[in-house]
Amino acid sequence: MTQSQYSSIGSPAPNAPKALRAVVTGASSGIGAATVRALRAAGWEVIAAARRADRLQALAEETGATAAVVDVTDQQSVDALMRTVTKAGAVHAVINNAGGAFGADTVFSGKDDDWDYMYNTNVLGSMRVTRAFLPALRSGGQGSVVFLTSTAALAAYEGGAGYCAAKAGQQALARALRLEEAAHNVRVIEVAPGMVHTEEFALNRLGGNQDAADEVYAGVARPLSAGDVASAIVFALNAPHHVNIDQIVLRPLAQAANHKVLRG
Repeated sequence: MTQSQYSSIGSPAPNAPKALRAVVTGASSGIGAATVRALRAAGWEVIAAARRADRLQALAEETGATAAVVDVTDQQSVDALMRTVTKAGAVHAVINNAGGAFGADTVFSGKDDDWDYMYNTNVLGSMRVTRAFLPALRSGGQGSVVFLTSTAALAAYEGGAGYCAAKAGQQALARALRLEEAAHNVRVIEVAPGMVHTEEFALNRLGGNQDAADEVYAGVARPLSAGDVASAIVFALNAPHHVNIDQIVLRPLAQAANHKVLRG
């Protein structure tokens, strides 16, 4: 793979517009915040969007990104974000990172509220944000939409049915969108990470139980970091625009599959 084929992670593709702008949802922590940092380091202008204004402001001060409060479960909030962002300039990429897992129950003991929330954030949230920004992505000439799914979309596991179903739905959304938007020169990229150790994912999933969250990663040699995933996102976005990297699946070496994790 030569420089003429792909740009490096740290620089945009040679044929890309000079002022690249991206919107990252779920940007207040974890993979979202890491993606903001990585895109800014690669020279992108970034709108960091999430619900927690204080965290966004700190990230904006650190990176030079623009903070924007949004709730992806609220269409009016999403539309307001779109109007504010597009008024300030073109949009070249939208990274649908907002989502997450809530609960680890079996189907028999599944809680409606957990399943509703996972579907509303991961699937409907991605749909709302994508739908709102598609006109801008089309008119910008070189638009890209990134979906942060999960290896949970590829294989189910016990206690994960709700999250697996939500991520599989998000994956299906991405695949349909790729077919629909190719004629508009809009790329659709899916990044599906396995075990990523972030400060909030397992904690939120397990109801704030820090001991239980720590057990998820116990003994695992080097799970993925948020920065690892962010690097994959930036790599895919910085490829020449005629290159659509449909799907990136990444796991830590210690996780050979969803059901096989090596623990020391």
